[in-house]
Amino acid sequence: MAVQTTNHLLRRGMGKDWRDLATYRAAGGYQAVKKAHQMGPAAVIEEVKQGSVRGRGGAGFPAGIKWGFLPKDSDKPRYLVINADEGEPGTFKDTYFLKEDPHRLIEGCIIACMALNAHACYIYIRGEFAEQIRTTWKAIRDCYAAGILGRSVMGIPFALDIYVHPGAGAYICGEETALLESLEGKPGRPRMKPPFPAVIGAFGSPTIINNVETIAAVPLVIEHGAAWWTALGVDRDGGPRLVGVSGHVERPGLFEVPTGTNLKDVIYELAGGPLGGRAIKAVIPGGSSCKVLRGDEIDVPMTIDGLRAVGSMLGTCGIIVMVEGTCIVRALQRLSHFYAHESCGQCTPCREGTGWLARLVDQLEAGTAKQGDVDTLLDVANEIDGNTICALGEAAAWPVQSYVAKFRDEFQAHIDHHGCPYGDHPTPGGFDVPGLPSVSPHA
Repeated sequence: MAVQTTNHLLRRGMGKDWRDLATYRAAGGYQAVKKAHQMGPAAVIEEVKQGSVRGRGGAGFPAGIKWGFLPKDSDKPRYLVINADEGEPGTFKDTYFLKEDPHRLIEGCIIACMALNAHACYIYIRGEFAEQIRTTWKAIRDCYAAGILGRSVMGIPFALDIYVHPGAGAYICGEETALLESLEGKPGRPRMKPPFPAVIGAFGSPTIINNVETIAAVPLVIEHGAAWWTALGVDRDGGPRLVGVSGHVERPGLFEVPTGTNLKDVIYELAGGPLGGRAIKAVIPGGSSCKVLRGDEIDVPMTIDGLRAVGSMLGTCGIIVMVEGTCIVRALQRLSHFYAHESCGQCTPCREGTGWLARLVDQLEAGTAKQGDVDTLLDVANEIDGNTICALGEAAAWPVQSYVAKFRDEFQAHIDHHGCPYGDHPTPGGFDVPGLPSVSPHA
């Protein structure tokens, strides 16, 4: 059965420049803002709840329920913060809106702010995204000039300012409280929770933090209704999802599919199957921090519950494919060095443990590891897991735990052969396979 694709969120190939405000408005853009105003804040929040709009940033928490966490008796200003940091290796979906369809995001921000009674919104964009920052800022300026933002929103007596805040290139700032610290001009280090951002967030005030794709879905839910949106998904998880596929596939790219589409079908039909017709050895289903699956475990629906049932996560739908011939230890080496580099150093298990993991994997790959080092690798990962303020500890530990669980014989072979049995690779620490192009997991 052919994979169904949709073009509600991902509108490439329509021959239109969605960065242009006039083009966006001619296609009905910003009409959902007027409808949301007529509905009123409570009805908008309820529509988002009924649409089962779950967060697209990895945690999958229902957006409408999160919006309801704002305290009703606080006299402090409220803020909406958009997490556009997108530093997870293998993930490249949010950048589409920032670079190619920014008005979809801005319209979602306006509707959300009206529902939350927030008069300021900050879009925190990953610092390396220079083009995305410029494009989003231009779209915001165009909205001010057109009277869509500012002292009133399209003639509606509701003042709203939207700002772009460039990050400084730190993966940890994808964690929501580290993002808030950075937004406030402090080092990006996660906060202890509780209190949660909905109570004490940006500048000590109630704050809702949502992912780009989550907010970009809001105009569609308001325009077409919750029933239409839920029909494009599954129970308790409405709408389509943007899915990025990278690694050893014939057609890497970004696709839009209804939630629940089969992971194997996405790889074989939309991404053209594995490079060179080789068998699939392993798949990371939702970004590099998700637990890896073997090639015979990928016939599963891409839902939160579906991936959880096979021991992994839907995450950010950043699929990384590795074919037979890939050195799993070397793949883990690249990821372990990434997480060791990106640890903020606040928590001892993460600060010391991530570097220890990277050194152990280096020794395995170099042929200097000794018997028992695979067990040590697991012990270190297990001590990190669950013992840090934020989830970076898990992000570093879960790949180690799953790679060893699924491919322990390959780790042992590196010890027995005193080095990598796959031979030399063109680049250190990569997903490189003899006879295939060098492939990086970081899109």
